[in-house]
Amino acid sequence: MTTVKAGLTARRTAVLRSTRDIVPDGAQHAVRSATRAVGRATAGVRLLPDLIVAGAQRCGTTTLYRLLVDHPAIVRPLFHKGIGYFDVGYHHPWSWYRGHFPVAPVAAARTRRTGRPMTFDSSGYYMFHPLAAERIARHLPDVKVVTLVRDPVERAFSAYKHERARGFETEDFATALALEDQRLAGEVERMRADPSYESFHHRHHAYVGRGRYAEQIVRLQQALSTEQVFVIDANRFFAEPVEQFARLQQWLGLPVHDPVKVEQANARPSAPMDDALRTALLRRFEDSDAELTPMLGVTPSWRL
Repeated sequence: MTTVKAGLTARRTAVLRSTRDIVPDGAQHAVRSATRAVGRATAGVRLLPDLIVAGAQRCGTTTLYRLLVDHPAIVRPLFHKGIGYFDVGYHHPWSWYRGHFPVAPVAAARTRRTGRPMTFDSSGYYMFHPLAAERIARHLPDVKVVTLVRDPVERAFSAYKHERARGFETEDFATALALEDQRLAGEVERMRADPSYESFHHRHHAYVGRGRYAEQIVRLQQALSTEQVFVIDANRFFAEPVEQFARLQQWLGLPVHDPVKVEQANARPSAPMDDALRTALLRRFEDSDAELTPMLGVTPSWRL
């Protein structure tokens, strides 16, 4: 991307963010509702995603979303990052989901210099939701899925801070970890028995559960295929963003586009974690991390 184009992208992003700040929430909701209605009405001429960024939560999915949006061969979803159809939005009709994506002729015109247009869905709960993988396979059997993983101890602490900031967690970190099994007891079984059930604890309090990446990736691989699932070590991704993003683009069959700048989004600085708690947590993830190695093709960066 040239400096001029980079500047235009930055200004466009700034304008969009400032617009969200000054437009009342009610007006924003009305605009989104109207746009979705149009999207549903034109669902038949809209693209379906070639790619799904499925998670994991607090592992860099927002940064990857922004890199994909800036790629000249990719046309972004119409509304926002997290569509959430295959997890908590599955009660909506299929036309509702399709309505989130660009109209095919318009997308083709925008990407005429780079070939067939590509679009994507980025929803960080898909990876952990027990029903999402089979739903994705049912509707999009050929889709490619990307997952990002990071040090699960750091991910757990980051998720805890995120939930505290949103008002969804009131306990201290050690207590929240101690309560996790109790909070999540029977929740997956209830979700499977009643697909319309939304589990607050499963979504907001699975600090350890969401960091057991291997079992979640296996679920995606079994629903689709091993070849359709790409796993990125987020620690390496942020250390070598150009090289790691190039690997992903090659896997997707995209022309390689080097990002001008990569910034880690949604980081929450805070006091460090207690060393004893960190050590205990790291032991809890030993088995899962070992299973993750063949999926990454290398030892996870946090286990070196």
